Amino acid sequence: MEDKNPSSNFIRNIVLEDVKTGKHDMVITRFPPEPNGYLHIGHVRAIQLNFELADEFNGKTNLRFDDTNPVKEDEEFVKAIKKDIEWLGYEWENLFFASDYFEEMYNRAVLLIKKGKAFVCDLTGDEIKEYRGTLTEPGKESPYRNRTVEENLDLFERMRKGEFEDGIKVLRAKIDMTSPNINLRDPILYRISHATHHNTGDTWCIYPMYDFAHPIEDAIEGVTHSLCTIEFEDHRPLYDWVVRECEMEKQPRQIEFGELNLTNTIMSKRKLKKLVDEKYVDNWDDPRLPTISGLRRRGVTPEAIRSFIRETGISKTNSVVDVQMLEHFVREDLKLKVPRTMAVLKPLKVVITNYPEDQVEMLEAENNSENPEMGNRKIPFSREIYIEQEDFMEDPPKKYHRLYIGNEVRLKHAYFITCNDAIKDDQGKVVELHCTYDPETKSGTGFTGRKVKGTIHWVDAKHAIPAEFRLYDALIIEDETTNNAEKTFLDKVNPHSLEKIQGFVEPNMKDVKPQEKFQFFRHGYFNVDPKCSTKDKLVYNRIVSLKSSFKIE
Repeated sequence: MEDKNPSSNFIRNIVLEDVKTGKHDMVITRFPPEPNGYLHIGHVRAIQLNFELADEFNGKTNLRFDDTNPVKEDEEFVKAIKKDIEWLGYEWENLFFASDYFEEMYNRAVLLIKKGKAFVCDLTGDEIKEYRGTLTEPGKESPYRNRTVEENLDLFERMRKGEFEDGIKVLRAKIDMTSPNINLRDPILYRISHATHHNTGDTWCIYPMYDFAHPIEDAIEGVTHSLCTIEFEDHRPLYDWVVRECEMEKQPRQIEFGELNLTNTIMSKRKLKKLVDEKYVDNWDDPRLPTISGLRRRGVTPEAIRSFIRETGISKTNSVVDVQMLEHFVREDLKLKVPRTMAVLKPLKVVITNYPEDQVEMLEAENNSENPEMGNRKIPFSREIYIEQEDFMEDPPKKYHRLYIGNEVRLKHAYFITCNDAIKDDQGKVVELHCTYDPETKSGTGFTGRKVKGTIHWVDAKHAIPAEFRLYDALIIEDETTNNAEKTFLDKVNPHSLEKIQGFVEPNMKDVKPQEKFQFFRHGYFNVDPKCSTKDKLVYNRIVSLKSSFKIE
């Protein structure tokens, strides 16, 4: 992993002070995803913060699945999350599940009842919401709030035994219905859910709410610093109340930080799931999605992601970062790592009329001009080649330096050629060019007789390997036509976010492996698709284009 060189931020300063004063013998953090979807790049800020902070202070980070809602959670998501964290380069100390602590949580809830701090409530969900009040008006107490301890203990036990249907009863904390913080207005601690749990099966039919379960989990594991996004800032008094009133031995400290969002990107698991379920994308690993699995399939590297997240920093406020910043770090990571080769995405055949018909010569080409250690390769050259359709124009504008009738260009790694004729089909479309080459202009021979302004790439027609190229654009379009209250996020989905093109690559690409990455001359960085590419049909995903105007300030 690259050097971290931790920069100062308010959370690190808190931990540093705690370590200096001896408040904690060991820094313990945790990453606590709910297994109800795939991780996306927004989660990486929390992953990196928790793992690297603990690592800096020789502490440890646990991976804990907050699996308290069996209706939405699945073992598929558990496996995917573990894979993503490992791929990003992080190792957890212990693997835990909230469901490991269900019995302990139940006992702590019983303790609250015995202390007169919790009660069983029969109000419906809508009634509870109505009773809660508003930000400007206090709530009112439930008519069931003053049940006796004995009655609450009996009802809670019967809830556990499965005597009641979903939604009939809940266990609520007894705090303060007039509190200015709505989270303290007798929040729900347990609800009934007759659903099979991915980890505990049908053992339980009551499940703790996140705000009750999470602080107990942290306290049991001895977490010293419970780091979460800013949306939980108003929940912190409840977090502290649960730890205190449940008489937990360890007392974690909750600290909040701002969320990370990207432009033209969906960063909500609920919305991402809708895109998957309604087939706007082919799955959670669709390369257009900001999921870790989608970024991995597209070809983005963990090193680029870690550098990007580190550059965005940590603050108390939510941030929206231009997606071009991520692309910048992808280019920076790949430019010296991957070989450079030629691919023609939209082919136009060129016949070099004065080149011997049966001759094939092998030309020398460097694999990466900025990294000589990557060596050279041999590429075939013969009478017929493919070039890009856009590299020829019948009526070129001024300063167009590629092929047109009478113009000469350099073929990358090969010769100068001059266009003499354009062959058209019945519809008047140019389907073939006839050119001549100058054998004295072979690349690498030191030819200095004349210069040309244009250099184009090509592949040999006889030896080229067919390939599919997938070019991606932003999945979500944010502009003046989509920014109105009547539009949903689905209305902003770009119908042209994926373009599939059939073209050719150099013959040395015939044995490429899934996830191998290349820079295609002029087209950008590409990754061999691990899902769709086969030996008989190569599929390349474009990771990023070659150039951008984006600069790190």
